[in-house]
Amino acid sequence: MPVAIKQRKKRELKCGKYVLPLSGRTLIMGILNRTPDSFSDGGNFTDDTAAIRHAEMMARDGADIIDVGGESTRPGSEPVGLQEELDRTIPIIERIAGEIDIPVSIDTSKHEVALHAIRAGATMVNDVTGLRYDPAMAGVISRHDVAVSVMHMQGTPKNMQESPNYRDLMGEVSDGLRESIDIALARGIQPDKIIVDPGIGFGKTVAHNLSIIRGLKEIEALGFPILIGVSRKSFIGSLLGCGTSRRLAGSLSASVIAIANGADILRAHDVKETRDLVRMTDALIEKGL
Repeated sequence: MPVAIKQRKKRELKCGKYVLPLSGRTLIMGILNRTPDSFSDGGNFTDDTAAIRHAEMMARDGADIIDVGGESTRPGSEPVGLQEELDRTIPIIERIAGEIDIPVSIDTSKHEVALHAIRAGATMVNDVTGLRYDPAMAGVISRHDVAVSVMHMQGTPKNMQESPNYRDLMGEVSDGLRESIDIALARGIQPDKIIVDPGIGFGKTVAHNLSIIRGLKEIEALGFPILIGVSRKSFIGSLLGCGTSRRLAGSLSASVIAIANGADILRAHDVKETRDLVRMTDALIEKGL
């Protein structure tokens, strides 16, 4: 397997027909779950009308990307069948791409879903398995010249939180992301279309998640834009002793530290509040100067 090329952190992300600037501000990826069982908003947007309205609201509130998912990856979740995932995601991606001028990402680990989503208008693939689950995924992304986010995960969604264990947390997360980068580059995905995600909550304890957010500079050294997803996650609930509906403050707090330590894109449920946080934090740290 080729060695991943260490390169300067990208100042632009090429996402199909869109070019998203990374200099000067942090981007926001708004979450649109089309699942009945996602950990925070499961069942809220299974109706097409509700989903489109939510996508429109996120775009108005400042989302730079909308990430559509049709298979829950919460701890303990079971995979869904291909046709069910297609039915949940493709019609709504087609509508968003046709009605809202914003990049659409498909959150999937199946190449068939990615292919149909791209044909429907998606310009990014968000693969929580880091191109490891489906050997055909990287080829689909390369051939259609779309962006990809590769995530680190220990285990699978079904078993990832049973006993997460690392001898060298940041070293192992970095190494796993390097392997995903190598897969992408070997299949012809261009460096300016690759994003890395350390996988907060995916095979990590509360302590692991906190250490990753504090240690993002080590991930930044890989030379690729960093996507971070802390929104409403269980480590916040564990620390604050609250359910998902009361995790906004904790999500925003973790996001501030993530931005300060090198995050380029925040994946968020609460787009309007996150946009205010991004503007303030970017100004305070003089991002891009």
